[in-house]
Amino acid sequence: MKLVRTLAVFALSAAAFAAPMTNTAKLVIPYDVQQVIVVDYKTFYNSPSAMALKEKVLPPPLKAFETALRNAGVNPEQDVDQLVFASYRDDKALKFVGVAQGQFPGQKLLARFKKDKTKPERYQGSSIYPMGSGMYLSLLDNFNMVFGEKTAVKQALDIRNGQGRNLSSNSEITDMLSSVENEPVWSVLDSQGTQYMLKSALGDVADLADYNVVKNRLKGSRYKVNFTSGVDFNLDVVTSDTFTAASLASLAKAGMMVRKSATDDEKEKLAIDSMKVTSDSNNLKLGFKTDETKFQALLNSDLFKAVSK
Repeated sequence: MKLVRTLAVFALSAAAFAAPMTNTAKLVIPYDVQQVIVVDYKTFYNSPSAMALKEKVLPPPLKAFETALRNAGVNPEQDVDQLVFASYRDDKALKFVGVAQGQFPGQKLLARFKKDKTKPERYQGSSIYPMGSGMYLSLLDNFNMVFGEKTAVKQALDIRNGQGRNLSSNSEITDMLSSVENEPVWSVLDSQGTQYMLKSALGDVADLADYNVVKNRLKGSRYKVNFTSGVDFNLDVVTSDTFTAASLASLAKAGMMVRKSATDDEKEKLAIDSMKVTSDSNNLKLGFKTDETKFQALLNSDLFKAVSK
């Protein structure tokens, strides 16, 4: 099962362009979240490197959303300030829901729907509009809209109306927010998603007994990508204790050595050489740092794709 890949861009200072998740978003995202990605869309379109990354890793539902927004008369580059994208489990299936915040031309949007004779479905006191490509939206207020497949939008509206627990009740996720939520782009991943991600990154080393012992001690992970000077990707894997973090660091280093010896791909070798692996307290820390000229090679490497899912 593939995880939602990270969207990341950072063109200006973090102090000026922080992107904490809005309370509105927290109130409509279901409790059983696997991953949350928050993006400051204004900085997103100000970085050529970030745009290159976007084309490579943007989840299909977000591409569909952008296309649908344009068809509805909304310009994402100008009208969207923040984008929250969440994957969550529902009856063991993975679903997706998003919240877009910005200065939406609400009346213009509604006028466009009326002109196109697009009739909404009334649900929980709200209107749900089809956007094409299997996407639907509902305006939460003058500054926020929820989007996704119709069932996901309805679930989000149910959650907002108190019919189920929301993200704010999920301490596994919310406890990881404080160290990343003031960045322009950040993401958090739950324990199960983190296991999938690390297994993919470690490759054959993940089949070792040591990894099978420690994998159940993974609490989750959080990461961010900085484009101020080259590409600076930082991932923290939160574990139960210092010993587990140190053991994972040793496994990760072994995994990188195995990967490098087994490949003739120069992009992969560059990614491995660019990765720094350490442990700090109960956190495993993985990081990539490279300059702009090496960015495309890093972006196309299997290792970078694995940890940026």
